[in-house]
Amino acid sequence: MNVLGIESSCDETSIAILSNNKILSNLISSQDFHKEYGGVVPELSSRAHLQIISPLVKKALKESKLKLQDIDLICATAGPGLIGALLVGFTFAKGLSLSLEKPFIPVNHIEGHIFSGFLMEEKPDFPYLALVVSGGHTLLLLVNSFTEIIKLGSTIDDAAGEAFDKVAKMLSLDYPGGANIQVLASKTKWTDITFPIAVLKGEYDFSFSGVKTSVLRFIQKKSVDENLKNNIAFAFQNAITSALIKNTEKALKEYEVNSISLVGGVAANINLRKAVINLGEKYKLKSIIPKLEYCGDNAAMIAYRGMTLFNEGKRYDLNSKPFPYLKKDEFKS
Repeated sequence: MNVLGIESSCDETSIAILSNNKILSNLISSQDFHKEYGGVVPELSSRAHLQIISPLVKKALKESKLKLQDIDLICATAGPGLIGALLVGFTFAKGLSLSLEKPFIPVNHIEGHIFSGFLMEEKPDFPYLALVVSGGHTLLLLVNSFTEIIKLGSTIDDAAGEAFDKVAKMLSLDYPGGANIQVLASKTKWTDITFPIAVLKGEYDFSFSGVKTSVLRFIQKKSVDENLKNNIAFAFQNAITSALIKNTEKALKEYEVNSISLVGGVAANINLRKAVINLGEKYKLKSIIPKLEYCGDNAAMIAYRGMTLFNEGKRYDLNSKPFPYLKKDEFKS
């Protein structure tokens, strides 16, 4: 089966082609101009998607050595995300489906991340814990199969990636902030600075607004030079990592799983990747973390998830409601 995937939920336009589970092409066009504004501007994002999506599809087909007529299934992100950005990829995919008379599957963006570990050579074994950490989402999930996902916990305020971006701005770093925080943090090996993480009633829930405020208050009381900036980044990164690992380890003690999978944009963070690997070794479990190109928004994960849904018998009527997945998550607790 040849599967075409389209991702346009935020500020990356991505096109991927999978053939019999093999990735033939995974192209990602990032909208770097958002740095000028310190965050994503939805209207500009939508326009950029419109300009690049058709040329990117042509390039992906050329790279995969396939023609449009060779595509058997078309998949596109259908939420959550920026409405205008989603609309570009979603309607483009529906148009292709209609013109080619090929089936179309809408994909939940978060589900794409959840199963992105299956793009790796070593794949998760069901059941597994999925720690989803991105700019807009922080979720701890028990994944029993391709059709059963149970939410154990989520953030009650800021997502971890969102906290990284906001703290980066406090430190006068460019957007997106996660990679820049990591660079500063890598310049020091120890600091006596600590930032608190909230303890919540929900056993597996997260909260990152408090640590963000704690960093702000600390900065306001200090004269911040380059060395102190490095130490702040180090302490903040450790606080976020500790909170994520703490809840994941609690879940490992309660649920019998075969793997841990760290996914989402923040899964690119080296400190967090090492912590998850160490946790897996401690409990003698496989730790599956996608390569960097599959951590951020990418169409390969959308194509893969769409293919699994199609194989499970899911079908979509092109005349039904435009966005099936507008909520932040669709997972039962």
